[in-house]
Amino acid sequence: MSASVSMPLGGVQVGSFDSYERAQAAVDHLSDQKFPVENVTIIGSDLRQVERVTGRLTWGRVLAAGAAGGAWWGLFVGLLLGLFAVDGGAWVGSLLTGLLIGLVFGALFAAIGYSATRGRRDFTSASAIVANRYDVMCNPARAEEARAHLARFSLRG
Repeated sequence: MSASVSMPLGGVQVGSFDSYERAQAAVDHLSDQKFPVENVTIIGSDLRQVERVTGRLTWGRVLAAGAAGGAWWGLFVGLLLGLFAVDGGAWVGSLLTGLLIGLVFGALFAAIGYSATRGRRDFTSASAIVANRYDVMCNPARAEEARAHLARFSLRG
């Protein structure tokens, strides 16, 4: 069904919740009641970006994170090269060589990247897009049935 001028995107509102988890639980309840959930849409409104600062970024943290990431890549490459090893010693050697080279290059590239910022971003953070409200929308033909199920869901707690 395509959206039209008379019907908003997703259909008509059958429920509104202040968290995505609660809206998701409502749709899960509809599914448990054998409601055809392919008629349902969750729409977040009043979006905002939230960036939570998690710590100070220092040279030590930059180098350690770069070295760790590089070590994982080096370990992966070493494992791939180890597939062609003729004996166990060569396999271990390719693994350790890949690990060491990855560690060095990871730290080097992280240092180059961090120095290029010239201290404009000396913190670490985690970003998320969140909404103030999550509306559960439904195809108009099934809206009353969905509202009845969600009324029982809201009484449940």
